[in-house]
Amino acid sequence: MSNDKKKIWLSSPHMGDDELELVQDAFATNWIAPLGPHVNGFEQELQEYNDVAHAAALSSGTAALHLGLLLLDTQAGDYVLCQSFTFCGSANAIHYTGAEPVFIDSESKTWNMDPQALEDAIRTLRNNPHKYPGRIRAIMPVHLYGMPAAMDEIIALGKKYDIPVLEDAAESLGSTYKGQKTGALGELGAYSFNGNKIITTSGGGALVSQREEWIQRARFLATQARDPAPHYQHSEIGYNYRLSNVLAAIGRGQLRVLEDHIDQRRAVFEQYEKWFSTWGLDWTAQKEEMEVRSNRWLSAFVLNDGWDREKLRLAMEEENIECRPLWKPMHMQPVFSSQPYFGGKQCEMMFERGLCFPSGSNLSAGDMERIHDAMTVYIDTARKKA
Repeated sequence: MSNDKKKIWLSSPHMGDDELELVQDAFATNWIAPLGPHVNGFEQELQEYNDVAHAAALSSGTAALHLGLLLLDTQAGDYVLCQSFTFCGSANAIHYTGAEPVFIDSESKTWNMDPQALEDAIRTLRNNPHKYPGRIRAIMPVHLYGMPAAMDEIIALGKKYDIPVLEDAAESLGSTYKGQKTGALGELGAYSFNGNKIITTSGGGALVSQREEWIQRARFLATQARDPAPHYQHSEIGYNYRLSNVLAAIGRGQLRVLEDHIDQRRAVFEQYEKWFSTWGLDWTAQKEEMEVRSNRWLSAFVLNDGWDREKLRLAMEEENIECRPLWKPMHMQPVFSSQPYFGGKQCEMMFERGLCFPSGSNLSAGDMERIHDAMTVYIDTARKKA
């Protein structure tokens, strides 16, 4: 690896001008605590931005998914229909409840949950109670890399079979589906503010819903389920899932630059599209159809025509440029390989051929030039060897 070259990260944090001032306010007022005025302000601003009635700021996106499943009364022996092509946090949250994930393949346009495979899974589980005795508690689509899933079809299936939809919008803050923000389309939605997300609180997440009683319950569970008493009293098990006032202050500053981050990441994605076309590559990417807008959190592409994505990744690594394979499907992971899976080979193919390229909203013109030059050298060399 060329250690003398600056590292170009896949998706690094991008701070604005207001975050430090807001954090200093938390210090100046001595609100260095799990809760405080910035938590309240962050929740209010999340509600306003996403046009959703209620929000709870939490310690991670996985915590938000876990609490969302608990609000839907998910218990041991139940099933949750989960997208296979995603990060492990989705499936891990299901296991925290004692329920079992049932993995669903992706469709080729958005790379998200395939509605046809989803309905096949619902019918199979419902029609085979001896083999699948548990209740189906939730459908958990993921808006992968910021691209909204086929929500009309998924929500329609949820209504048809009376199954609530919990959106994993960890990667899609700011994306829209027919005029609505992702995360606000189903009964519940979960966001992540991890360090590599489009905005960050260093580590954090949020759960949103139009139902006040659910979010009040989420806050209660997230603060160790402490009963209203002058002493510490607990009548049920809770969790330490609340966001701190300091981190919420960072989040408030990040929300102010979110739309700029989206514009910048979309411009990066479009630049890759132009390069790939100029190079004459056979590639595919997630498709934005009418009334859908992705935040393009990561610029992710599937390379066809026999291109070896791992050789390309290693060539970029030699130039100190971080690229990453697409998510390895959950049904292919050793820890989840025994779980039911419905669909074909779509997500497996995308994992084998797909690569995420540097996508940060803070990439400089010099960074983009280095990425372009490194890829040009690799492509030219590979074609000469062919």
